[in-house]
Amino acid sequence: MAEERKIYATFFGNEKYPVEWKDDAEKDLMWFYDDLHCPNPISPMYFSVGGWWGPTCKYFYKRFGVGGSDWIAKKIGGYVYTAVVPETTDEDKIGPMLNYYLGVMPEYAKTFMDQWDNEYVPELKELARKMVDRDWENTSIPAAMIHLEDALDWQERAFRIHWILNYAQAQASGEFGAIYEQACGGADEDLSLINVSNDDRNWDSLRDAYYIKEEIKANEAMKAFWLNNSAKTIMANLEAQPGGADLKAKIVAYTEEYGYKPLYTHEYIFPLWVEDPTPVYEAIKSYVETDYDYPTQIKANNDSQQGAIDRARAKITDPALREEFEEKLAINLRMLTLTPNHHFYIDQAIYAHMRLMFLHIGDIFVKAGKLEDREDIFMVTYDELRAGAFSDYDLKTKVVEARAAMAEAAKKTPRYWYGTVDEWQLNVELYKRILWGYPEIFWKSLELEEMEANANITNLKGIPGSAGVVEGTARVVASPDELDSLQSGDIMICRMTNPGWIISFSKISGLVTDTGGALSHPAVVAREFGIPCVVGTINSTSVIKTGDKIRVNGDTGIVEIIG
Repeated sequence: MAEERKIYATFFGNEKYPVEWKDDAEKDLMWFYDDLHCPNPISPMYFSVGGWWGPTCKYFYKRFGVGGSDWIAKKIGGYVYTAVVPETTDEDKIGPMLNYYLGVMPEYAKTFMDQWDNEYVPELKELARKMVDRDWENTSIPAAMIHLEDALDWQERAFRIHWILNYAQAQASGEFGAIYEQACGGADEDLSLINVSNDDRNWDSLRDAYYIKEEIKANEAMKAFWLNNSAKTIMANLEAQPGGADLKAKIVAYTEEYGYKPLYTHEYIFPLWVEDPTPVYEAIKSYVETDYDYPTQIKANNDSQQGAIDRARAKITDPALREEFEEKLAINLRMLTLTPNHHFYIDQAIYAHMRLMFLHIGDIFVKAGKLEDREDIFMVTYDELRAGAFSDYDLKTKVVEARAAMAEAAKKTPRYWYGTVDEWQLNVELYKRILWGYPEIFWKSLELEEMEANANITNLKGIPGSAGVVEGTARVVASPDELDSLQSGDIMICRMTNPGWIISFSKISGLVTDTGGALSHPAVVAREFGIPCVVGTINSTSVIKTGDKIRVNGDTGIVEIIG
């Protein structure tokens, strides 16, 4: 007999949070706010064709046979909510399918990196190139629409690779975690210190920015120019300074290498660093101001990791156990680069090139009188764009309506979940737990609904993200535009970080986020930088104010306002 379903809560909307439900099947799922990827009101074009959810998720559940059957999205109040659809496997196949998964996954863990280096990275680079590499000046609307269809196929292929990678890395990490606990008597801080990457595209970008900083620092006049001017002024006048033309050429090369990303990765509407290199100049300027020391930073990372590995090895006396430990450790260490590197080649580069491709098509539609501005292409859906390509369908009105709807949505604070919260969705389904911080986020959201808004709150409880305790001045960063307000030693308070925020980590002494779980971006990067971090507090950005003196305990997940 099937076990009775345990339901913890339901919420189907009210006057404050209205929801349109397609059917009862939709209401029966748990829809959770995707503030990890899409914290802002979502653009019509991205939601209709760009999401990481949908076909590629259905693909990976089919490929691996466990974990769910689909991952779908719904726009509620202008924001992205997603839901994992439980497995639909026949009951007599559940056990055998789990055996299949357990049978193939160790092979993925052992062999994936060779395939990543030799096959997938070259393929991803080629997919990105093809998205934008054509004679756009002489491209007709029919040719542009065919190219769009091809580019959508290429985007989908990239995210299929993303999910294969994701599962392969999870397997390697899980196998090492299991042998670590067996060999060392349980999970502890040293396990987190081992699980940091120290040779990846993030570190490459920091190293190369450091080299530029060192060149500036070696020239007193150039150093003074950078210290005494804003990033915008530096950009406009650098070439006029002695040695400035050569330095600018190096910054252009740096931007070409690392600048195919916006500060919000999972969207099409935000300018890329290659379009507006202001964030690059701001990062280099902050490195000059703080004299950022990359060699010391990377050495500390390596030493910390090696010390944790040495302490683990010292606990193992059984030769057979030690051999298995070393085997799993080697695989895990090699796979750790995949977290930042898949962001670099997929989440950043693929979406960046899709943005550029759409802008080129936007130019064509502007020339044809169908849009007012190239950026307007993101304010229509995929089907609306196609409807307007060869008819008098009114795209311009759709653009006005979409911009107004997004502006209205931005005034509202989204709920964390809708629908039906049952045992499987809350406590069994994997991704909500490791990336979004469930079930803790769920229970905290219920508590906050019963409290007066921010009344007498002097401490917050979140999820430990990176070990250590730090006291300092809070700096609330509401958007990437405010990253340049960070002062050296500040504790950054924000909703969530993504790879585009990496420039800030060399400056801050601690980090607190509203959302995220133990394997979310802020937690992982904070561990790499040795910064105490607490994630998943839900309301840190509304409770903590810039200038507050706070204590962040990355061991317990407690954040205290102390002055």
